[in-house]
Amino acid sequence: MPIEIVCKIKFAEEDAKPKEKEAGDEQSLLGAARGAAAPRDLATFASKSTLHGLGRACGPGPHGLRRTLWALALFTSLTAFLYQAAGLARGYLTWPHLVAMDPAAPAPVAGFPAVTLCNINRFRHSALSDADIFHLANLTGLPPKDRDGHRAAGLRYPEPDMVDILNRTGHQLADMLKSCNFSGHHCSASNFSVVYTRYGKCYTFNADPQSSLPSRAGGMGSGLEIMLDIQQEEYLPIWRETNETSFEAGIRVQIHSQEEPPYIHQLGFGVSPGFQTFVSCQEQRLTYLPQPWGNCRAESGLREPELQGYSAYSVSACRLRCEKEAVLQRCHCRMVHMPGNETICPPNIYIECADHTLDSLGGGSEGPCFCPTPCNLTRYGKEISMVRIPNRGSARYLARKYNRNETYIRENFLVLDVFFEALTSEAMEQRAAYGLSALLGDLGGQMGLFIGASILTLLEILDYIYEVSWDRLKRVWRRPKTPLRTSSGGISTLGLQELKEQSPCLSRGRAEGGGASNLLPNHHHPHGPAGGLFEDFAC
Repeated sequence: MPIEIVCKIKFAEEDAKPKEKEAGDEQSLLGAARGAAAPRDLATFASKSTLHGLGRACGPGPHGLRRTLWALALFTSLTAFLYQAAGLARGYLTWPHLVAMDPAAPAPVAGFPAVTLCNINRFRHSALSDADIFHLANLTGLPPKDRDGHRAAGLRYPEPDMVDILNRTGHQLADMLKSCNFSGHHCSASNFSVVYTRYGKCYTFNADPQSSLPSRAGGMGSGLEIMLDIQQEEYLPIWRETNETSFEAGIRVQIHSQEEPPYIHQLGFGVSPGFQTFVSCQEQRLTYLPQPWGNCRAESGLREPELQGYSAYSVSACRLRCEKEAVLQRCHCRMVHMPGNETICPPNIYIECADHTLDSLGGGSEGPCFCPTPCNLTRYGKEISMVRIPNRGSARYLARKYNRNETYIRENFLVLDVFFEALTSEAMEQRAAYGLSALLGDLGGQMGLFIGASILTLLEILDYIYEVSWDRLKRVWRRPKTPLRTSSGGISTLGLQELKEQSPCLSRGRAEGGGASNLLPNHHHPHGPAGGLFEDFAC
């Protein structure tokens, strides 16, 4: 009796679907979730996003005029926000700053500044020897000769010592100082320190930063008051002009802090004989900003001096260092007022070397020497006024007191009065006008106004972009194979290839030399779905 074997085969629907669906079915077959779930589509993300308007423009739903208007509104708002954000960023990158002035409260005691004074005449004529005149001919313009009238060709002198010449021939403070008072107490030349500048031998009152003198009151009579004789009879006669020739008579004065060396030929002011000069000072504490808001020089924090020869950095010390380097490069020596242990330049090239120092300071920040302002600086504002002295009555008294005539008193005597206007300091500070916190606040305000977003909204968008990108990368790295067996609704199905390999009918057909011709269609059920998922075959 022949036996008919009916094979009921279900073709998998998944064969006609994309490979992504096959991979998902394979995961469900294995019963393990390997990897992340499929990423949300844009419509799903837009419907749940906190970005205002995105759900109405890109969310699920039919496309129409309403959605188009929402998309246009969203694009316009986003464009306006980006425009405002770019303007805020440009304003921030200009690094604007402002200056805040804060007058400090009166203090019971204030440190008195250092006061440096120099006689404009560098050498006393009576103190110059024949050798000095010979060596200083290029500097003073005087013709070299001895007391018998012999010219320079027949003169032979030992090598000069410039420090000795300045110290010996400069104006001596003990001879110039006629009276001295500080805060009502008597002072003398011993309270001054010798310092060398471009004017030669000078003197500084209250120079030691470790023992700075205090000022206990403001106003006249509470500071330094000195009377000086400038000794015009000792001024050098002008035989011929040089770059160091001076036509003035008087003294140069600079008021500065103890940590700053005097730079009196640039920063000093003149005091004329025949006048009493009042200098009202006010301490100013300046604070500047470093890069990128300003160009100040921040402290290095090192214990050793930042500039050789000076205890602290200052613009004056930096300029003196630049001058020294220029002179060393040109003349292989240094001038007396420059710090260091190098050889002092001889007098015959002193003018040439002094002129070369002017070239070392030109050009600003692009020049050979740039000295930035320190970020913390103390300076003294000055208000200068003067009255004429002496009057007729005091001229006679001073003439008798100092054994001089009245004309000499009027032409040589001067009084300098330096005092604090009040025991208050003025603080001026540079501050950033638009900082990072202000930028973030403005950006947050613009973001909320135009698109209703926040930092968390941006994180949502980044998270969605990461999710989609990571899913696509995984698809590229590992492409899933077509599964041989799938399960749908508990019914196992066979693929065509598997059917050919496992069907006994096909095996028997091959054995008999037949092929597909041995497959006989069975009678179809009239109630079966034509062209459905199931078809009957008979072996």
